[in-house]
Amino acid sequence: MIAKNQTSGWIWTKDWNEEDKKTAKRVYFTKELELHEHADKYEISITADCRYKLYVNGEFVQYGPAKGDHKVHYFDTVDIGRYLHAGGNRIDIAVLHDPEDPGVGNHSFFSSDTPGLYLEGISLEGWKSRVDRTVFYGREEKRFAPLQIHEKVIGGAGEEDWEPVLLRSEDEMPEYLRRENLKARPIPAMFLKRHAFALPVSHVEANSEAEFVLNAGEEMCAFVKLLMRGGSGAEIQLLYSECYDLESGKGDRTDSVNGRLYGYTDVYRIGENVGVEENSESETLVHRVFEPFWFRTFRFIKVTVKTGSEPLLLDGFEYLETGYPVEVSTQVQTSDESLASIWDISQRTLRRCMHETYVDCPYYEQLQYIMDTRSEILYTYAVSADDRLARKAIGEFARAQRPDGLLNCSYPNKNINVIPGFAAYYILMVHDHMMYFGDPELVKSVLPVIRNILGFYERNVIRDGVWSGLVGKTGGENEKGELWSFIDWAHEWMETTGMPPAGLYGPITMESLLYVLGLQKAAELEEYAGDATLAARDREEAALVQKAVRKLCMDADGFITDGPVNAEEKLSADTAGRIPEAQAACRMRSQHCQVFGILTGTLDEEEGRRNLEKSMNDAGFARCSVAMNFYLFRALEQTGLYSYTDRCWDIWRKMVQNNCTTCVEAEFYARSECHAWGALALYEIPSVILGVRPTAPGYSKFEVKPCPGYLTSASGTVHTPVGDVRVSWHKIGDKIDLKVSQE
Repeated sequence: MIAKNQTSGWIWTKDWNEEDKKTAKRVYFTKELELHEHADKYEISITADCRYKLYVNGEFVQYGPAKGDHKVHYFDTVDIGRYLHAGGNRIDIAVLHDPEDPGVGNHSFFSSDTPGLYLEGISLEGWKSRVDRTVFYGREEKRFAPLQIHEKVIGGAGEEDWEPVLLRSEDEMPEYLRRENLKARPIPAMFLKRHAFALPVSHVEANSEAEFVLNAGEEMCAFVKLLMRGGSGAEIQLLYSECYDLESGKGDRTDSVNGRLYGYTDVYRIGENVGVEENSESETLVHRVFEPFWFRTFRFIKVTVKTGSEPLLLDGFEYLETGYPVEVSTQVQTSDESLASIWDISQRTLRRCMHETYVDCPYYEQLQYIMDTRSEILYTYAVSADDRLARKAIGEFARAQRPDGLLNCSYPNKNINVIPGFAAYYILMVHDHMMYFGDPELVKSVLPVIRNILGFYERNVIRDGVWSGLVGKTGGENEKGELWSFIDWAHEWMETTGMPPAGLYGPITMESLLYVLGLQKAAELEEYAGDATLAARDREEAALVQKAVRKLCMDADGFITDGPVNAEEKLSADTAGRIPEAQAACRMRSQHCQVFGILTGTLDEEEGRRNLEKSMNDAGFARCSVAMNFYLFRALEQTGLYSYTDRCWDIWRKMVQNNCTTCVEAEFYARSECHAWGALALYEIPSVILGVRPTAPGYSKFEVKPCPGYLTSASGTVHTPVGDVRVSWHKIGDKIDLKVSQE
């Protein structure tokens, strides 16, 4: 029972059964609120298990809570005052409860078996609720379907009566959902920006079909809302697509003549004989709204309408753009005009991949991966100096640690998903935050996580035998074991799902090099936290592994190979009869090993320059794809070969030429049109070409050291944690005329 004037607690619908727990269900709550006078401020706290959308007087106000997990659940404080007026008001809340089973629910929506809506600051009396059993959610793909957000709706099936809500006691709720354990939202609310399509068709006759394509003009993340009247017996399908796709692959993303639109769909069906309502004067077509719960990602939407016995009127198609409210304050210009377009698509890519977490891609997965996120965070620092979403990510990955020390490589995620090498990027992520923002308390709080990561690698270092000193074989191909030794979507590694083929037979050199880089950055974090002894130990271990790499994974020509070159002396049991294949795989060369050999100091300056230059000009090396170009650029910078970046930018110039509005996942594997690890320009131009970077923790010291490469001039304002830095330089012969000012 709800006590009179009770203003906080968990409520839920009375109409809830065991079957409802097994599939995603939408529950609606509504309340009439009478105000004697306008309230300038009216704050309420709200959260739900597991998602909510809040409306006041028909206007969409906010959605949430910020994604959490079973250890941390967030609540929001929302001021709804500006949406209210004196007199009668209506508050509506839609709640999506997603089942815990990721086989039938979204992978990153954590929930409990005791769903509820939590409210504080508003009377719980008078709330009513109903379950919407006309909405059905399914898998987008048979194999890997992390979203499961797309809907099939039977509209006009009739609404069940609203019923008074029930109050859940605190004792009923799981411990992490009890009021004292709820955490305040650590990031700002997602922005909402209204747009509308101009509909080419507004009237579809009875018993007919219509099809048309809507073009948003760019990759978009938005809540969609289709307004209709009538349409008894009609079916409307919305197909969301990132681009036009040719049978031969992706080319011009806008080629509607030769290409087709592929994608995920929502379907809205209207029951028969429910399209007309009668009043005393005339028959009036029923107004209908199709508004899927979660945001959609699209550039194009193909609308297909099949009507039944009654015509359908299309009154409008609105969409509310959404995402994290990142403010891009850094502005840049260079002598290469093509970089301006690359900067533009990079900005948009980052925006589309920043939500309540960073995401790898907004269309297919919406999962926060460690490797992707490390890059995305750096890009965010370089253009906005905003670390709020980064801090949230650092905490989330810390909670994703397994007993063996590795991290779930994507999190929040209800599924097990582990890439051993990605754990090393977490150490780099924390190191980046230290350099930009300092915060020794944050570093100290996650150092135990970092030590456990290093502990996993240390336990997997081979301590005797011919491969002594290398990190042993930790995983394999995707879906062929618990651990996936993904490194990059290099064209040459596609058949082995992004893993160097050497991993089929034994250790891969890249995992040893990632361990070394993790140790080196961990040593600096330990020193910052005040433990020089552990820092020295990390550096000693790194030196031992580097020695093993040089001894066992360098061929006669001095190139680091993808596996140990004495592979024939110790092969996995499953390679019997395939020794030549194993030898060939382990002796393969990649840019990746040369790049990380340079970044870790495993190769000296002369070796690194020679090897990297060879890899840029010799087709015998697996090449870094979009994701790994960040590290390739770092190695080119370090070896004085930065002029080669002109050639590297051709990958992005081709994106622009093909009318991409965001950066693709990989040049050879462009499944996703929007992957923020490709927004490299956002770091490269301000931090390297203009040269503004921290040289001591917390930006307490920074340098302005431009690396011009092939460019002749650059200028801009770089927004940093310590203010704006204005930089302008021109190349005069071999010298740079540099001007710097700080605000």
